[in-house]
Amino acid sequence: MLNIAVLVSGRGSNLQAIIDAVEAGWLKVRIACVISDNQEAYALKRALKHNIPNIFITPNIFFSKSEYEKKIIEYLREKEVGLIILAGYMQIVGSTLLSAYPNKIINIHPSLLPSFPGLHGQKQALDYGAKVSGATVHFVDKGCDTGPIILQVGVKILDNDTEESLSKRILVEEHKILPKAIFLFAEERLTISGRKVHIID
Repeated sequence: MLNIAVLVSGRGSNLQAIIDAVEAGWLKVRIACVISDNQEAYALKRALKHNIPNIFITPNIFFSKSEYEKKIIEYLREKEVGLIILAGYMQIVGSTLLSAYPNKIINIHPSLLPSFPGLHGQKQALDYGAKVSGATVHFVDKGCDTGPIILQVGVKILDNDTEESLSKRILVEEHKILPKAIFLFAEERLTISGRKVHIID
């Protein structure tokens, strides 16, 4: 069974969606650990509630991003992790972690990439006057939200939407497609060719 790690910084609602899918029995992976760069992250409490090993590792005590990521890798290897999920993780992944886990790190982002990468994708879409936004699960590469796309789903932007109301509707879709992407990876149904991710039937 595939061991996964979930890296988090905040509430952990996407972590909860993964936990729910595992406990429902259709997502056959083991959540080997949850790692947070924020000691106050509610996601750590979610992990504790479900008896999932978890750890707080702050980048502030390390001399460099590389040293910080080496500590994370040490913990991941101890847990025999085969896939890393970034679920509201607010650190940019560096070359050290990317080199250790090539094509084994995926991220969930609240926009239809390549539109509106980076922070506050929902607000960017509203400010731009977009008619449709959504959510994207993608492999992580050295760029900011630039890796090959695994799954996307669109969410219509309403005339009276605020950043909060749009974020809530996008989050509903995030909770669906992130566990599905993990399922496809665990079933070895994803192949990467250049920028394209092919899903094997």
